Amino acid sequence: MKTIQDCLKERILIIDGAMGTMIQRHKLEEKDYRGERFKNWHKDVKGNNDLLSITQPQIIEGIHRQYLDAGADIIETNTFSSTVIAQADYDMQPLAYEMNVASAKCARKAADEYTKNNPNKPRFVAGAIGPLNKTLSLSPDVNNPGFRAVTFDEVVDAYYEQIKGLVDGGVDLLLIETIFDTLNAKAAIFAIKKYFRDTKKEALPIMISGTITDASGRTLSGQTLEAFYISLMHAKPLSIGLNCALGAKEMRPHIEELSQIAGCFTSAYPNAGLPNAFGEYDEQPHETAHIIEEWAANGWLNIVGGCCGTTPDHIKHIAEEVSKFQPRVVPEVEEVF
Repeated sequence: MKTIQDCLKERILIIDGAMGTMIQRHKLEEKDYRGERFKNWHKDVKGNNDLLSITQPQIIEGIHRQYLDAGADIIETNTFSSTVIAQADYDMQPLAYEMNVASAKCARKAADEYTKNNPNKPRFVAGAIGPLNKTLSLSPDVNNPGFRAVTFDEVVDAYYEQIKGLVDGGVDLLLIETIFDTLNAKAAIFAIKKYFRDTKKEALPIMISGTITDASGRTLSGQTLEAFYISLMHAKPLSIGLNCALGAKEMRPHIEELSQIAGCFTSAYPNAGLPNAFGEYDEQPHETAHIIEEWAANGWLNIVGGCCGTTPDHIKHIAEEVSKFQPRVVPEVEEVF
């Protein structure tokens, strides 16, 4: 079977769209999140989307299938918050490992079905590793800039457990995504390298996706795009890219810059425009696809999809538009150490 590296040389690959947007369409209540197993849980769990991989796996599998039908080559596991640190909000820290295994299995099952039906278009599962709700670079206390809510070792341990669960569940790739703090991402990379060193398993490819938060062109922790790229390239990732915070229109100059400096494949999955006054996304699938078509025509893309507000319809339109173009050719970049 073709590897993802083979596929990336042949065409622009499509990654899926928003998981949260699709979950919201089901209008789930507290009891739906709890299921039978957690019906007496002592805290509200509505909104803990990762828990649904355990209590409502058929919903998560169904969402994966909708994105695969739309043309996705890569689907992300429902594990954005599946760490002991993020699950502390619900007192569900002991379930973090199980969530990762369950989510990976949901995605694996769907991907394998589609690959079996069309072996010429293999589908890949990316283990989604979110940014955490605690940051290593910034203090949550304005009166104490030196304070940190978490230590580097705690973040590494949290990610290590997540990686173990994702690998045990059968993912093909590890995607460190929505990075707003590069130090958190470095902890994730360290945890990945440590896990594969400890287990002596064959290392999985790493995808890295950062977040430029506003018109300044910087991440939340203050790095320019070039600084972000340089500070993470030691991981030798399969791809580096951007997702979230911006719509395709606002992300365009950053994708252009990244395509010129990155010595690996590039990825982009923007939001469906910027949110309106109610926090909802109004950009229509054909609008998003039209903007991304230009990126593909300019040779800036290797992997593309959608983030907040995007749906299988967005992914279908994007897939159709970019299929006409060749993937970005990775430039020879001089490595400086």
